[in-house]
Amino acid sequence: MKYIVCTVLFIIMSVENISAQIPAQTLPDFEFSRLDKSPFTNKDLAHGEILFFVFFDSECDHCQRAVKNIDEQYKSFKKTAVYFISLDDPDKINRFMATYATQMKAQKNVVLLQDKLNQFIAKFKPRRYPSLFLYSTDKILMDYEDNEESVFRIVNAINKTTK
Repeated sequence: MKYIVCTVLFIIMSVENISAQIPAQTLPDFEFSRLDKSPFTNKDLAHGEILFFVFFDSECDHCQRAVKNIDEQYKSFKKTAVYFISLDDPDKINRFMATYATQMKAQKNVVLLQDKLNQFIAKFKPRRYPSLFLYSTDKILMDYEDNEESVFRIVNAINKTTK
């Protein structure tokens, strides 16, 4: 019985700690993989552009709606480097993009990445799916959103900066 109580308390404390995370205020070092399995690190990021990271799970309803909303406004993201990142395998990522990001996936400024080393959560500190991180050209967090209804805030921040 004592073991069960301790386990439940540990789980509750862990969940509270995760939800209290503060998203990374500066862009952390990382190593992800392109879908062709080649490495992708901070050195590969676009220079002199706003950086937009979308952390998603292909089976998450909220992620699907957020990415569809982003896709509908793809023109607002043309002057932004966009990185879609998932823990999912490349096939799932491709199917997700083909379904929910038909316009975005074809853009030159969009990169699809897989987090094979499970670094995103530890380094970027998202609160939940979907996690949308907008970093300035100086790699400082401009906006963080984790609600599919808040994509307009990201779009507004991009439009203000790129005018």
